[in-house]
Amino acid sequence: MPLSTNYWPRRIVRHAALAIGSAIIVWIGYAAAPPPDLRHRLSLATAYAALIFLAVTLALGPWRVFTRQANPISFDVRRDFGIWSAILALVHTGIGLTVHLRGRMWMYFFKRLHPLAIQNTEFGAANYVGLVSALLFVLLLVISNDLSLRSLGTRRWKSLQRWTYIAAILAVVHGVLFELVEKRHLPWVIVFTAIVAIAAAIQAAGYLFRRRRVR
Repeated sequence: MPLSTNYWPRRIVRHAALAIGSAIIVWIGYAAAPPPDLRHRLSLATAYAALIFLAVTLALGPWRVFTRQANPISFDVRRDFGIWSAILALVHTGIGLTVHLRGRMWMYFFKRLHPLAIQNTEFGAANYVGLVSALLFVLLLVISNDLSLRSLGTRRWKSLQRWTYIAAILAVVHGVLFELVEKRHLPWVIVFTAIVAIAAAIQAAGYLFRRRRVR
């Protein structure tokens, strides 16, 4: 089916709005984060921005179910939110790897190199989980386009796209572990818990609503 003449202008405007929204959320998170460490504040701000965008991405499918709209394999609004969620998650990963152990990035994953010893602490677990989640976001970012959908076919593309849920779960586990490692202040814990709880509740409600309609 040919694209409408305003398809790309509409998507460009939406991406511009999402970029501005991302910047605003990151700025709010940065302003609220405890000083003085610039990189730690940016890491925290981008993490929460990514989590918010991921929650919205996951909520859009159930929302269409609730409102009885068509819920295709892929639609642009959800895809665009997902793209920005992945971008923010990867920016967070890049910044986060410079916050602790500066100059010794390998220590995020290994206690020592000779002999090789895995970082088997709570800190190490948080980093390994975060790394797997980030790699899944890279995969999801790569397939977030019509070319991948056509090349892979709907069934194979959808099977890959469902890894979003695994990436989201791992991101939440990563976040919980770092809440413990860094002993985050209560307001940050409350915001984190609220975002995760709302996203999980919407997913559960969408699943139950869909099952009821099938019956």
